[in-house]
Amino acid sequence: MISLLARIFLKPGRPEAELRKAYGILCGAVGIGFNILLFLGKFFAGTISGSIAITADAFNNLSDAGSSFVTLLGFHLAGQKADAGHPFGHGRIEYLSGLAVSMLILLMGFELMQSSVSKILHPVPVDSSALVIVILCVSIAVKLYMASYNSRLGKKLNSAAMQATAMDSLSDTVATTAVLAATLVSRFTGLMIDGWCGLLVALFILWSGVHAAKETIDPLLGTPPTHEFVEQIRGLVMAHPAVIGIHDLIVHDYGPGRMMISLHAEVSASENVLDLHDEIDNIENELREKLGCEAVIHMDPVVTDDGITEETRQRVAALVHCIDDSISIHDFRMVAGPTHTNVIFDAVVPFHFRLSDGEVEAKIKTAVRALDGNYFAVVKVERSYT
Repeated sequence: MISLLARIFLKPGRPEAELRKAYGILCGAVGIGFNILLFLGKFFAGTISGSIAITADAFNNLSDAGSSFVTLLGFHLAGQKADAGHPFGHGRIEYLSGLAVSMLILLMGFELMQSSVSKILHPVPVDSSALVIVILCVSIAVKLYMASYNSRLGKKLNSAAMQATAMDSLSDTVATTAVLAATLVSRFTGLMIDGWCGLLVALFILWSGVHAAKETIDPLLGTPPTHEFVEQIRGLVMAHPAVIGIHDLIVHDYGPGRMMISLHAEVSASENVLDLHDEIDNIENELREKLGCEAVIHMDPVVTDDGITEETRQRVAALVHCIDDSISIHDFRMVAGPTHTNVIFDAVVPFHFRLSDGEVEAKIKTAVRALDGNYFAVVKVERSYT
């Protein structure tokens, strides 16, 4: 159905940002329609059967209609162009809409849990007619379809809001299945487990809400780029002969399709600075065209024609790896004086490293001093953002 509507309403050849916005609005509108129909059907079934679980599930679908509206609104606002007040665009609104959806999931979970506990304490027989069972079965099929297309498009568009909606639809499927099971058990055995099934459903919905909230809060706080994306950047930059190495790579995420990266590129200090600047401009343009992100590259000149400096750098790097393989060094240079030589470089360690920055610095200084008594290490310990 979504594919059919996309062919009808979405024009081919649109820019990726516009297509993303259009898909988000389309899925939100379809979600609103489906959930309102499910609410009406389940509310009717809950009323004629007297089942608290079915009625609560109906209002859960009504909240889902609200969630779909939030998703639709989020995609619409996130698709707005950058302006003077928001020069990086409005892409993070999509994360906020996903967070709002997860909050609605948690709210419905708490309310359903309260209703279920009340039904456990005061059980009432449930009328399980064939019509009620058919309505529940149709609801399960519809929610499975909604979970499927939201998950598929969420992965395709890398949308946290759609992924949250897919998780919500999947939790609804489990919830309605449990309600259907309780209805069938009541029909054939006379056991009144309506409240207990409602409680299990509520706990599952709460778990889904917490998971969905984490998925949307993490990108708002800032998460590291994927290993694959880092390797793409590294491959494109290092493909240029003028670049000897890269470090201090930082990826700034301002919403799907709105990323900025900054990095330091090591270049030979003996090359013409104007030629190097032109090459760096070409790399920035290539990153923009191939990866769709704005790039700022800082040139770090390094000595490449001094055999002693290069040999010492390799020896120091080997010593640092003896401390831990995860430590790397960059910006290596040597400044000779009348009594000693300063060996200056940065050491990069991962977060949650087993040693403190001070301990890492002390170990490196000891190792460099053992390499040559005239060497004095000037080390800056920093953390990796990738």
